[in-house]
Amino acid sequence: MVGQRFIQLLSNHPWFEITWLAASDRSAGKTYAEACRWKLDTPLPPRIAAMTLQPNVPEGSAIELPKIIFAALDADIARELEPKFAAAGCAVISNSSAFRMVADVPLVVPEVNADHLTMIETQSWRRESGGYIVTNPNCSAIGLVLALKPLEERFGIESLFVSTMQAVSGAGYPGVASLDILGNVVPFIKNEEEKLQEEVGKLLGRLDGRRVELLDAKVSAHCNRVAVEDGHTECVSIKFKKKATREAILEAWNEFLPLQGLHLPTAPDQPVEFDPTIDRPQPRLDRMRGRGMAATVGRLRECTLLDWKFVVLSHNTIRGAAGAALLNAEVLARTGKLDKLGVPARTVSAKAVAVTA
Repeated sequence: MVGQRFIQLLSNHPWFEITWLAASDRSAGKTYAEACRWKLDTPLPPRIAAMTLQPNVPEGSAIELPKIIFAALDADIARELEPKFAAAGCAVISNSSAFRMVADVPLVVPEVNADHLTMIETQSWRRESGGYIVTNPNCSAIGLVLALKPLEERFGIESLFVSTMQAVSGAGYPGVASLDILGNVVPFIKNEEEKLQEEVGKLLGRLDGRRVELLDAKVSAHCNRVAVEDGHTECVSIKFKKKATREAILEAWNEFLPLQGLHLPTAPDQPVEFDPTIDRPQPRLDRMRGRGMAATVGRLRECTLLDWKFVVLSHNTIRGAAGAALLNAEVLARTGKLDKLGVPARTVSAKAVAVTA
């Protein structure tokens, strides 16, 4: 599903062009249309449908490797393949969890910690071939840290409790069996709680030279799979280090415009949107805010256990996956971090590839 979102978002992108598609041995040699069961609500682009899938390895491809690799791979496969692409001189923009917590690999949400992208310069691949790996976080972590970043800056975070209600598209296709999820809630998603708790610390941490000093806060997560197609909903309770009023919290979200002026095609105008309606946000109604790239917050109220509580919603396969990786690539392009690969800063034409397992 993430691979399909990459195709959808890149098909008419003003900067990047899909020139190479790769897949496992099971699908290599087929056209994309033959190998893919297209599930999105926009038509599969004819040019992409007719492209032949290449072997999912950096060696022996039918054409010269593109400079930018968008990777949507299972963690075990990513752990093997992504370093090979980086060693071959590619910028690997990864949606996988394989390297997120590695010390010299940036884990980035551009509105939150774009400064962490400088960590690519410490990677051995960068020194030897110009290539590198940049990752985006878990789909639940992204919407959460968008809402948390402006609050952490102003008030500091002492502790955080979050309970997620995660859409079935996050499990891929065919994903969760219908008899397991219809009319049901599954209170377990493998490794999800651990990822969410760890990644929040790195995302909201401070870059100190070549390493990230993790956020000094306690984070506890419950992760649940629910019968929703797209859109992860998270109920958050938070304790601040400084006193925060309702008005100050709303002001922090409203004034949070960190990418303003960069003119990035995929960036939302307002990364965090507050909805004062008593029963919002809701996945069906709010997941496409900011073209699926904004986080929507609502139900802000005082918490009897901690300080404040609210609900945050984000689109899990757009903002939480393919769109997040694409936005990382746009920041890399705009800030000149593709220069060594032969792609000039402020580019309007760069070759890219979506790699799908």
